[in-house]
Amino acid sequence: MCIIEAGCNLKGQRFAVAIIDNEDEGAIYRDWTDDLRICLKFLTRIPLPSGRGVDAGADAGAEMLPLAPATRFFPVIGMIVGAIGALILMAADWAGLPSAVSALLALAAIAITTGGLHEDGLADTADGIGGGPSRLGRLEIMSDSRIGAFGVLALIFAVGLKTVGLAALGAGDAALTLFAAAAASRGFLPLFMRYMPNAKEDGLSVAAGRPEFNPVAIAAVIAAAVMLLSFGFWISLGAIVILGLVAGAMAYWVMRMLGGQTGDVLGAFQQVSEVTIILAVAAAGSG
Repeated sequence: MCIIEAGCNLKGQRFAVAIIDNEDEGAIYRDWTDDLRICLKFLTRIPLPSGRGVDAGADAGAEMLPLAPATRFFPVIGMIVGAIGALILMAADWAGLPSAVSALLALAAIAITTGGLHEDGLADTADGIGGGPSRLGRLEIMSDSRIGAFGVLALIFAVGLKTVGLAALGAGDAALTLFAAAAASRGFLPLFMRYMPNAKEDGLSVAAGRPEFNPVAIAAVIAAAVMLLSFGFWISLGAIVILGLVAGAMAYWVMRMLGGQTGDVLGAFQQVSEVTIILAVAAAGSG
């Protein structure tokens, strides 16, 4: 028997997550298509036909599959999203637009594809950490749908840094970098979901669940492989080391300020990771 918890993701779509007892793990059959569909529905606005585990409008009693095991496909969704952005960037460059404009259009295409899911998390996290006097106060601010000055500034800096970094590269290299950064930044997210405690007893991150080691490892390997194939060994190694330092510092800061991660914090991690990878590659490419 499985217990279904209904909730709402950052895009306002209803979703359900199944909590399955170990004795009944075989009660609901899942395969890679289930996981891919779940991740597509959760992380993007790409339309999908309703089906088991992915019908965002389903009643809480419908048969649904858990999100946590599906996180192995996070980098695959990143590749799909990154490919869309890369194609827009190349098309804009082919049309003769300036490199910065091409980069901005590509980033806009990605934001439209994802519904601004991770950007929303970054803005909420910045508002909470920047404006809250206490841990509970920060978490309360983060649950407010309105955006404040810190959130606006965080989005400006994130989009600006990504745009400048991509514009510093040639069109082909920029498209490849955007593709790989979108995949890798999402592929490393399950690490934070598994190893950082939840800051609250409810919310998106709690409902999503804590992934087991296997999907976390699969996602990380896919992310690293995409970087390796895109940038080569040394640039990939350098970018991953820098990303590890940045992510570690951010995790320490979040633990001090919030006591753990939330869905918003995960979105912020994705955005910071994407910025870090793009800037690291841009620095290596201009060196």
